[in-house]
Amino acid sequence: MTQAISKKRYHFFLLITFLCVFWWSAIGPYDFYTWLLEVIPTVIGTIILLSIYRKFQFTNLVYTLIWIHMIILVIGGHYTYARVPLGNWVRDWLELTRNNYDRLGHFVQGFIPAMIAREVFLKKSPLKPGGWLFFIVTCFCLGFSAFFELFEWWVALLSGSSADAFLATQGDVWDTQWDMFLALCGSLIAQITLSKFHDKSLSFKISKSPNTDDSR
Repeated sequence: MTQAISKKRYHFFLLITFLCVFWWSAIGPYDFYTWLLEVIPTVIGTIILLSIYRKFQFTNLVYTLIWIHMIILVIGGHYTYARVPLGNWVRDWLELTRNNYDRLGHFVQGFIPAMIAREVFLKKSPLKPGGWLFFIVTCFCLGFSAFFELFEWWVALLSGSSADAFLATQGDVWDTQWDMFLALCGSLIAQITLSKFHDKSLSFKISKSPNTDDSR
């Protein structure tokens, strides 16, 4: 009981801190249209997580990763990805030609969905830790990244030049390919580095039943 209360308090802390950063990002964003496009996924994600919370809860590891992803998105929405101060600082420090905050965003777009998909597959399918799970999760992340690139394309077609800040290509003709490659790298690195820890956090659930929603 104590552990369950502690877990819920942590989840509440993540929610409240995200809402605070979200509120900040909505105050005077560089471009409101771009901000709206960037933060819509966080709004949809929050609604989904809250609506399924009683029936399906992720591990604290995955909730923390989702929180990190959402923070990255709303910060990028506030400044636009090409103007995030941290990215400008790294660009100047390393003498780069562009702000690479969007590169971070797309790496995370593979890293974090990989762990989300991995947990859903382990809890809701017959898949077990191993080669097939690794392969399917990787394919899922590539598909997710490809869909997001299509979404960016559709926005650009409908919005014209007003979507430039959302695309954040910064004149790079290979931007789409870089985005998908970084998402692939993120998904691979997440599974290689976090799988053992993730399995440990799911050990009770896996040993009890493949369809049990309990998690640590």
